[in-house]
Amino acid sequence: MRPLYIAGPTGSGKSAIAATLAARIGGEVVNADACQLYRKLEIVTAAPTEEDRRLAPHHLYGELDAAEECNAASYAALAEPVISSIMKRGHCPVVVGGSGLYMKSLTHGLCDLPAADAALRKQLDTLSLSQLVNRLRQLDQDAAEQVNLLNRRYVTRAVEIITLSGRPMSEVKVGWNNASPDFDGIMITRDREELYARINKRTAEMIGKGLTEEIRQLPQKLSTTAARAIGISEIKKHLAGEMTLEQCIDSIRQASRRYAKRQLTWFKKESGFQKVCLKQTEDTDSVIMRILSLHPRLGNA
Repeated sequence: MRPLYIAGPTGSGKSAIAATLAARIGGEVVNADACQLYRKLEIVTAAPTEEDRRLAPHHLYGELDAAEECNAASYAALAEPVISSIMKRGHCPVVVGGSGLYMKSLTHGLCDLPAADAALRKQLDTLSLSQLVNRLRQLDQDAAEQVNLLNRRYVTRAVEIITLSGRPMSEVKVGWNNASPDFDGIMITRDREELYARINKRTAEMIGKGLTEEIRQLPQKLSTTAARAIGISEIKKHLAGEMTLEQCIDSIRQASRRYAKRQLTWFKKESGFQKVCLKQTEDTDSVIMRILSLHPRLGNA
């Protein structure tokens, strides 16, 4: 028995499909969404509903405190023992999420890079982006030409790797343990207009469920990963009187649509995922049957 990976853009309905499929085949759901790892972010991250959770065991949802940092390596360290335990019980792990790097850390395996260092990271966090870029150029000009210098997180990690390893990036093994792994993957998609309509509807539902109050009650300190959850910064601006609720909702919808587009671009490049485009009128049973037809072994689980 090996895992089934279900990826797709935000709002596509992949979480509900994963829960239903897991129930059908006697599997267990494992989260691969970076922000759903955190507690107290259930509404803003559209975590699985209680109804879905009752269908099958769910793992790695609300696992971390909102102040804890996480990256692909630390996620893999959390997820791999869970997946192994599920398989030892004779069940199929159904790994679902939209965080491409997190999912790829499991399907391809991360190369052995220096782990994040809290003291060094604290020091780097005091620097401006321009100061970080200058430090990267001083340490490794070639790396500075390869990293997106507008992305603070990427620059910080590059400086961290070079500093901790004592070697230039070109000499540090960066990449994946297996460039062409054999795994079972499904990418859930929908027509763009339908996907955007679902995102718009879900945003309104999140507001109705108490999104504003959820954000109001968040601790002051959030990890950089948790703080990236779409909706947090927008709601905070609304609470600060910087935008109306209507403007806030529109901003969340726009950010979600842009994120969905980036997710689709990422997973389309991953050859191990078979595309399953859902139709608006299609019921859950027919979707499950389509997935099982692509991976017949699951029907015998």
